[in-house]
Amino acid sequence: MKTMRTVAAGLFAALIVGTGVAQADQLLGTYVARISEKDHQASDGYALDSAAQVVRQDRANVHQHIQTDEEDDIDGWFTTKAKRVRFEQLLNKPGAMNNSTRNAILHGKPLIEVQVYRQSVKVRLLD
Repeated sequence: MKTMRTVAAGLFAALIVGTGVAQADQLLGTYVARISEKDHQASDGYALDSAAQVVRQDRANVHQHIQTDEEDDIDGWFTTKAKRVRFEQLLNKPGAMNNSTRNAILHGKPLIEVQVYRQSVKVRLLD
């Protein structure tokens, strides 16, 4: 009987821990953005060489330079330079976007959706 209680207690503890992990990275919201030619250039004019940099520059253009594309949503998460630095770090994490999404962003002008979580982001192509 004691073994059964120990197993039950262990399962309960695993359930509690598992629930905490799921809640720690909860979805905060999403936004849509058109990646355009101006998003491929840094604020000081040089060409950006990663998809994460391009998506970050899109947010800088929206919040800092007030240069939005018609399809750009305004987000409330990446309003400062420090927040966009963290955003780029999240964009570079495994699972943030797949290779075809990275390639489309780096070499094109796709419409994207960004899902913003507490500790991660996910980017997907809409067109």
